[in-house]
Formats: sequence, C-alpha cells, structure tokens
Amino acid sequence: MNALKHIDSHMDNLISDLQTLIRQPSVSAKNEGIEECAKLVKKLLNQSGIKSEILRLKKGVAPVVYGEIKSKHNPKKTLMFYNHYDVQPAEPFDLWDDPPFSGIRKGNKIFGRGATDDKGELITRIKAVEASLKTTGDVPCNIKFMIEGEEETGSAHIEEYLKKYKKKFSCDGVIWEFGYVDAKNRPIIGLGMKGLLFVELSVKESIRDAHSSLAVLVKNPAWRLIEAVKTLRDSSGKILIKDWYNDVTPFSKTDLKLIRNEPFDEKSFKKEFGISSFVGNKRGMDAKKALVGGATCNIAGFVSGYTGEGAKTVLPGQALVKIDFRLIPKMVPKKQVMKLKKHLKSKGFDDVSIKVFHGEAAARTDSTEPFVSQVKKAADDSFGKSILNVSNAGTGPMYSFVDFLKAPCISIGSTYMFSRIHSPNEFARIDLLKKTTKCIYLIMENFSKS
Repeated sequence: MNALKHIDSHMDNLISDLQTLIRQPSVSAKNEGIEECAKLVKKLLNQSGIKSEILRLKKGVAPVVYGEIKSKHNPKKTLMFYNHYDVQPAEPFDLWDDPPFSGIRKGNKIFGRGATDDKGELITRIKAVEASLKTTGDVPCNIKFMIEGEEETGSAHIEEYLKKYKKKFSCDGVIWEFGYVDAKNRPIIGLGMKGLLFVELSVKESIRDAHSSLAVLVKNPAWRLIEAVKTLRDSSGKILIKDWYNDVTPFSKTDLKLIRNEPFDEKSFKKEFGISSFVGNKRGMDAKKALVGGATCNIAGFVSGYTGEGAKTVLPGQALVKIDFRLIPKMVPKKQVMKLKKHLKSKGFDDVSIKVFHGEAAARTDSTEPFVSQVKKAADDSFGKSILNVSNAGTGPMYSFVDFLKAPCISIGSTYMFSRIHSPNEFARIDLLKKTTKCIYLIMENFSKS
C-alpha cells in the first residue's frame, strides 16, 4: 500500500484524532487548557512516529511543541510545518448549535472551536507524515514541526523562540499553518500575509459616570473619541494619517498578473456576509487588490457608558476604542505607531491615550521561488486545480520566520473559506481534510526531489 492509499483507508483515524484535539479546550486568551493541549499534541506526534518534545521560554509563556524526523535517504533537505494548538474563545456560547468543544460530526463536517483553525490543519500535516512512515518506513526529506500556543493572541513570543532554538528550527522551507479553499473547492496558495498593529485609544474625562442631565456642563469622552477616530480614515477606507503609506512596496507586474487571474466571486462573498456593497464601492480588480495588499484601519470594539438592555441615562466618565491596522510590506509597526501619535497630536488630540498591544510586519514569498511551483503541483494533483495568491488578507507571524530562518513560507491547507473560523459553529470539511493530507504528502515528495 502506498502513502496516498493509506490516507484513504485511515480517514477514520484522522477524524477521531481531530475530535480528540477539539475536545481539549486550549484558549490562549484565557490560558485555558494550554498545558494540557501541548501535552496532547506531543502525544499525537509520538503516536504517529514523530519524535517530539516540549520547548519552553519562561513561566507564563505558552510552550511550543517541537517535532522532528530525519530522512534516511535525503537528509540534506528540511521542510518545516508551522502550526498552532491554541484557539479563539468560543463565546458567545448561546450561538453554538452544539457545545463548542464537542467535536461532533455531522455528515461531511466536524464542528467545534479549532476544527479548522488550526487543529484540523495540524492533523493533516501529522497524518501525511504518518502515512509516509507507515508505508515506506521513511520520509521524503527531513521534517520538523513547530506548533505554538499563542498564535490567537498575536504570537508575542515567537521571535524569542526562534532566537533561542534557532538551530532546531533551521530549515529550507516552511508550510504555513493554514490555507483557504474557495467556494469551488480550489485551494488558494498564499505567498504572504499582511502585518498587524493593534492599539487601544482612550479618553478619560471625569472620575466617575454621571447623570446624563449634566451633559450641558461635563464633557462626554465618547464624543471626544469619536471625533478623534473620524480623523484616521475616510469613507473609502483610505487611511488619513500623514505618511502612512510612505514605505509601501508597490505591486510588481508579476503580482498584478497573479491578482488579475485570481478568481473572486463577489456575489457569493456578499451573500455569505449579507452585504450589498464593499467599502468605497470597490469592485473587480480594485476589490482583489484591496484583499491582497490594502492597508486597513478597523474599529474592533468601542466601549463607553451603558451597553446593557433597556435605557440608562448616563454620562460616561471614560471611553475606549480598540483598533487594528492591517499593514502591508515595508510598513514597520514601530514607525507606524509614531505616525499615529504624531497625527493625533497634530489634530489637537493630546488627551487621547494610546496603548499598543501588538505589532507585526507583513511578509511575502516571491512567486518565482522554486518552492512555489513544488507546492502548486502538489495542490493541482490533489485538488484538480489551485490558485496562487500574492498575499493573504489576514495576519500571522510569517515575517519572523522569513527574517530569522531565511526560508520561504507558503500557506496551503483545508480551511473552507466559509468555515466560520473565529465564529460560532466553526467546522472542518472531511473531504477537504482528506485532500489536504494527500497534498501535504505530495509537497514532501516534490520538495525532496528539487
């Protein structure tokens, strides 16, 4: 039996292992089940024949699970899989049809927090390696796993891990932790990720909330914050902060060609989210370019005063807004923070406090890199057809890997684009898990022959 047939005949084992992982909560935002899940992942790696260990930095930092298996016939090439075992919080619980950590199977779907992001993806990598070991007694090239527990809170310590264990993580290429599959079941091969700057702006006016009748005399910090936020961007989505786009690298001709050829079903996208138009009425090529390389200024949350049921005539004492900026290549988070501070000061908002939570630069792998064609051939063979994407619209710590390991990073995976990741009723499609496991095996094969 070859490895691909082994994958076909052992899908029940893949499903049960994924269900086991889902049933172990691992919410990094609440430090819920992190240690337990790290140990479970280590156990699953060992059971699959992958030598593993738990790496640590210091107390209070989520451990990294490291796995490694050396190839007997091709020890000169090393492929690393980067994944994460932590998940987003499951709230609001009442919007789930079944308990969020049930791992329940319904037909072609497995439901639960982490079903796709990222436990489903992790299982496809493990099972591809296991299939190779069980059918050939070897792997096509050296294989390494780096599985972290802080991705959903911003991978705050990933650089420290890469520095401390640089020798362990050295490799020639990295398969990223996920990859989208579009509405026509075509995998989207991501060559990059946007960066992120997450900040909190706040205004404190009085020492406590007051009766709203005093609004004729006491300033309302919510109004002040609204005025400040309105200076950050216009209705088309363009960021109005001076010099915000100064360091941006424009798309190359090759990038534009790939973007132009990338299918994007605007109608299905709008239907999925129940919207009638895009920001700034973008359409066609403009919409595609925005997803791939558009910077954003997004209000992630606004809190002030009374937000419960019914009415309460209150004048809040303070207000805060959480904002995430998606960054594009050559935007340096620290420099962008300075631009934000200068902007608010120049507009007369010295009283607005700024708290920086997280900053991460963008990264891209050149489409002419040989690793790209190796991954694409594997995806085409497994799925029938695949699509090259210049950059994912989301963010991950890809820049740290490119910067420290000097290795190309590529996203490929089983995440159906409407699988409700980060939302209630997240699910993984079993047919896509199967195809992705085969794809990962073929990537190992192609990579070893290069």
